[in-house]
Amino acid sequence: MSQLVHARCPILHDGTQWAARHMPLLAATMQNEASAFAGRRIGICLHIEPKTAVLVGYLAQAGAEIILTGSPGTTQEDTADALRDYGITVVGHRSDDLAQHRENITRVLDAQPDLILDNGADLIEGVHARGGMPGLIGATEETTTGGLRIRSWDSQPEFPVVVINDSRLKLLVENEFGVGQSVVQGFMNATNLMIPGAHATVVGYGPCGRGVADTLARLGARVAVADTDPYRALEAVMAGHQVGELTDLLPRTQLLFLATGHPGVIGAREIGALRNGTVIAGVGHMPWELDASALAEHTASVHHSGPSGQERAVHRLHDGREVIVLADTKMINLTAAKGNPVQAMDLGLTLQARSLAAMASDHDGTIPAGVQAVPGPIDRQIASDLVHALSRI
Repeated sequence: MSQLVHARCPILHDGTQWAARHMPLLAATMQNEASAFAGRRIGICLHIEPKTAVLVGYLAQAGAEIILTGSPGTTQEDTADALRDYGITVVGHRSDDLAQHRENITRVLDAQPDLILDNGADLIEGVHARGGMPGLIGATEETTTGGLRIRSWDSQPEFPVVVINDSRLKLLVENEFGVGQSVVQGFMNATNLMIPGAHATVVGYGPCGRGVADTLARLGARVAVADTDPYRALEAVMAGHQVGELTDLLPRTQLLFLATGHPGVIGAREIGALRNGTVIAGVGHMPWELDASALAEHTASVHHSGPSGQERAVHRLHDGREVIVLADTKMINLTAAKGNPVQAMDLGLTLQARSLAAMASDHDGTIPAGVQAVPGPIDRQIASDLVHALSRI
């Protein structure tokens, strides 16, 4: 990558043009790697918002055919409409439930893509369930949740899958700093509550949880962390956070952030320990860390309020306590804010584009099948480019 450039994204949408102005890494990548995408059919499952539109616009400009669907509850309809106006096939809407989302995934796969760019492994799992897909060169997977999902299968994919969240660079920049900022921003948008002085507990101290906990602490919250990994728990202690068993922390918790990526972390036992008035927000990709069936068993009545995407469900429990759940624990930085900061997504989407280009250009088959991290040379080069971009005055 010889130099960082600014380019005008072909998607004529104010939010997309603003994002494109601040995404020089992706612009430079697409300037240098455009030929790798010419004539390719790319199936994408990503949150449909302006930063995604920048990537999709550049890919289409390079000569790729795109079929795109979003994740449930996070699609920004004005961005989706702008993409459709440009001629991109966009499947689905913000209001889609999980059943409709599965149909959307099927439609994307029925297009027989050459390359897949996934978010949560829904597309990759669909290919796996079909027993493979002729002509599929490879895939990228954005999230830790998706990477864990793929690695849990008895048999691994017979095509390369580059897990972007295995990148040291992404874990540092996007997950720790980008997610931390955007999750807290989304929480404040959805609740209008004060952070300083609040008792906040973050469940999971991986890179995303660390970013949320540290951002909350910088704003004056009294932060506790629960993590079953002793190394991560030690990291949280060394960062100045209180650390303890989750059920011991919950009776004092006012604000609860779920950042483990695993299902059922807040079950019947944990619900029984919640403080009256606790507000729960989701950080992980899938809205499954709060056991919905367990909460329903404890709930006597539910009152919903707030605008679409920022819904607050007040659960009055049988014992009189109230628990407030934001947006069904879908990612609060996307339901109530505009997702990760533009520069953080510039990095993440550049890792996606460079990894896809490497697979598309791998005519000798040197990239092995199965799950793997971003190739080291790509990770290091983008890190160097980012240092240069951030150091410019």
